[in-house]
Amino acid sequence: MADIITKTEDFVFNLFKEDLPNTFLYHNFTHTKRVLRSANEIIDNSEVTAADSKILQLAALLHDTGYTKTREDHEEESVKIATKFLEEQQVEKSIIEAVNKCIMATKFKDTPKTELEKIIRDADASHFGKDYFDEASEFLRKELELQDVITYTTSEWLAENIEVLSQKHQFYTDYALRNWQQQKEINLAELIKSKRKEKKRHKKEQMKARYKAKAKDASPERAIQSFYRTSLRNHIKLSDIADTKANILLSVNAIIISLMLSTLFSKFDNPANQFLIVPTIILMLSSITSMILSIVATRPNVTSGEFTKEDVKNQKVNLTFFGNFHKMKLEDFEWAITELLKDKNYVYSSLTKDLYFLGKVLDRKYRILRVTYTVFMVGMIISVIAFAVSFKFSPNANIDNVLKSGDQAINIIEPQQKTSHNYFV
Repeated sequence: MADIITKTEDFVFNLFKEDLPNTFLYHNFTHTKRVLRSANEIIDNSEVTAADSKILQLAALLHDTGYTKTREDHEEESVKIATKFLEEQQVEKSIIEAVNKCIMATKFKDTPKTELEKIIRDADASHFGKDYFDEASEFLRKELELQDVITYTTSEWLAENIEVLSQKHQFYTDYALRNWQQQKEINLAELIKSKRKEKKRHKKEQMKARYKAKAKDASPERAIQSFYRTSLRNHIKLSDIADTKANILLSVNAIIISLMLSTLFSKFDNPANQFLIVPTIILMLSSITSMILSIVATRPNVTSGEFTKEDVKNQKVNLTFFGNFHKMKLEDFEWAITELLKDKNYVYSSLTKDLYFLGKVLDRKYRILRVTYTVFMVGMIISVIAFAVSFKFSPNANIDNVLKSGDQAINIIEPQQKTSHNYFV
């Protein structure tokens, strides 16, 4: 007996090694050895004759050899392979027939009738009552996926296993019921627990999906807020730039006027310098005009700073601008803001008004600044031309007067330098 079992085990091992695809992660030689081990476990703890033990061991080793030919109806192919091999080993015909009946009894959809069929059936499905059930189950799932039979999600595979263990499978032998049923129930309980966790996880994912959907729906509102924020920031920045330009013009023209007052005006009492009067007046007028326009461009517009409750209720007041509420009491302003925040459209309306009036202020500033720069530029050009013409055609404007003025300046400076030198010596 031992000789034929050993030969059969070697035959199945070599057959799987040469002809069984690597995609068979579950139905392979490891599974075959587990079925043989489970069959021996039942045999050792049951009243089974030596002849029946031999039949069960041969059936356990040969029952999945048909997978080397086909997946569908592999039991029939296993019977053909078993028959051919056992005949070559000169095994008795009655034993071969009994082995083939046991192989056909491993069909999961059929109900075993004889005791041998019950034993081989329980041995083949023994992993349901073993602690390595999870491992075997995942190998079977991956095998089905790799061979393009069917692909299960985690949730679907849990449901399939729960259905099989709770409704489709049962142990038939007394030994399996006493020793494997309890572990099967433990495995089933773990599956149910995992299914609950999977449901919770799925529920969380659904909630996240709903939240993302809501966030996506709310994205236009965020886009609106970004539009107002960006537009208002740009308007304020442009207003700062306009104020800076106006300040530059104020500073430059103030320096020009100071220089004219200190240098040119003091020379007008000299008849020889009368030719400087006209160009100086032109330069002075252009500078003064530029300063006035710069001041006008940056001069703030003072508003009433008050509103009524009717203005708030009718949404006629813009609470985003300080000029509309700076004279109001704190409690009145807080009430108005509360009313504003109750209505999203009122908030957007206020921002729109603020944006519009900022644009109007910018339009006024930049129009005046454009005129101011034009006046400054034209005034400077005309002044330079006027000075040139005055020097060219005035009889009193000559280089000697300029040199004389320079010599007088040197005579004033030299005594001061000598005095300073003597003091330090």
